Amino acid sequence: MRILAIADKKHRALYDYFEKERWKDIDLILSCGDLDKEYLGFLVTLISVPLLYIPGNHDRSFLDDPPGGCDSLDGRVVKVKGITISGLGGCMWYNGEGVQYKEKEMLRKVRRIMRKSRRMGGIDIFVAHAPPKGIHDLDDQCHQGFQAFKNIIEELHPSIFIHGHNHEVHSRFDRETVIDGVRVINAYGYHCFDI
Repeated sequence: MRILAIADKKHRALYDYFEKERWKDIDLILSCGDLDKEYLGFLVTLISVPLLYIPGNHDRSFLDDPPGGCDSLDGRVVKVKGITISGLGGCMWYNGEGVQYKEKEMLRKVRRIMRKSRRMGGIDIFVAHAPPKGIHDLDDQCHQGFQAFKNIIEELHPSIFIHGHNHEVHSRFDRETVIDGVRVINAYGYHCFDI
């Protein structure tokens, strides 16, 4: 399965200079948050594959008015073409606006996901807005990762943990880091991968 992961910024290749032929091998789109509804609608319409999303910290409006043609993955575990995918949106609490959580709140969400995932035999891909603590994160409160997400890596061992949120990390470090056999990928802009 070929997956297009997107996060945080409209990429010109996917909007201004969109060429349908370039994206013909894509089977699924995963949005890691902080992209507007019109952009998601544009992609799901023109690429014509399922689009699963989680809300970024700036996507509070998605709770009341979700993007058309797309499916929320937030707090869910789903199967798509034999691949089990789960996700949680939001970032570390820093000012209480938008979609933000304290570590204990996220840990409760992660525990629910872990129970659901185990009932389905585990997960192949985990989608988040924020990264795991200590992997692709930064020192400021807003851009720190969740320790609870490390539990996902350590206990569920998905093949892929994909996130957005930390734009600076994309330019300072490698896009992909392997931790305990799990590929942790920063999807800022866009990134394609196979599973």
